[in-house]
Amino acid sequence: MLDPRTIWSQTQSILAWAPGWLAGILILVVAVVAALLAHLVLIGIARRIVGTRGSFLAALVVRTRAATRLALLVFVVSGALQVAPFDPAVRAAIGHVLVVAFILLVGWFAIIAVHLAAETYLRRFQLDTADNLLARKHVTQVRILQRSADTLVIVITLAAALVTFESVRQYGVSLFASAGVVGLAVGLAARPVLSNLIAGVQIAMTQPIRLEDAVIVENEFGWIEEIAAAYVVIRIWDQRRLIVPLSYFIEKPFQNWTRQNPELIGTVDLYLDYAAPVDRIREKLDEIVSLSPLWDRRVAKLQVADAKETTILVRALVSAKNAGALGDLRNEVREKLLSFLRDEQPEALPRHRAEVALSASARAAMQAAAPDASATRTTKRLAGE
Repeated sequence: MLDPRTIWSQTQSILAWAPGWLAGILILVVAVVAALLAHLVLIGIARRIVGTRGSFLAALVVRTRAATRLALLVFVVSGALQVAPFDPAVRAAIGHVLVVAFILLVGWFAIIAVHLAAETYLRRFQLDTADNLLARKHVTQVRILQRSADTLVIVITLAAALVTFESVRQYGVSLFASAGVVGLAVGLAARPVLSNLIAGVQIAMTQPIRLEDAVIVENEFGWIEEIAAAYVVIRIWDQRRLIVPLSYFIEKPFQNWTRQNPELIGTVDLYLDYAAPVDRIREKLDEIVSLSPLWDRRVAKLQVADAKETTILVRALVSAKNAGALGDLRNEVREKLLSFLRDEQPEALPRHRAEVALSASARAAMQAAAPDASATRTTKRLAGE
């Protein structure tokens, strides 16, 4: 059986001919190669063990593969550094790099843990169902908190790594100790970032918006496609994307059409003549919506909403299960009502009337010019035609 002490003594005798720095580099290279080979073996064993135990453990192994490789490298190289014949200054520099790598490794593992916790929690919710209000609520909340946690972990990790540098730490302390104005300027410059971060937490808690909510922002109608750490992406109906900062939804008013449920009521306005048969149009509306698969059978009404000098405003109210179906239903009702009025009730369409007052001489001239036509109208009137 091989004795580690014997192996180490033989290795020292072999490296005795080399300078100290070269021997140290060779030791570190051997340590890195050994760590990588050991990691490959351990990952293979882990995959074989969890391969038949569900997809979550397999995904966990894949997700942490790079982080565990870095962890094994840090620990193995730290052990090898203790025996490598480096100068004290070189040893201290390499040790400092390993400390920074360890700090970054902790932050990396923290982010992985946050993502795995979020994914595990969201496994029970599905967004591709008809009634997805509860799922959208939880997905929005978890996604925003996840991004906020990622930002916080990254800031803390970078701060901890920078503190290990003596020059940076002294500069930061002297800066904030002697330059309050500079600190105030930095705080004002960071205000948008901090306000969006705080707004993200507020949105996650109060949820004025959720993923796939139908909203009107800046006179644009669309759906909430993504809620990032600093902004919200709104998918406009014509496939454009509107980018809005998170703080907008805390500081300014906007319309959310699906805050409580996706069911909506829409209007179809028609300007018609005073002679329009409202009851007949109401019957036609009931016929149209009853044959449409877009109608959810909740609301279908027709009322005279206003009366102007020459026209009346006839307003139809229809309901649908969501904003997309409502838009299509409104267009369908408008098109079919207009076709019905044009083909069957043309007198209901707006007309311009004018009253012409003729003098006695003008009437006499008209009668003299067309006596036969006047006599014919008089005869038909007496005959009751």
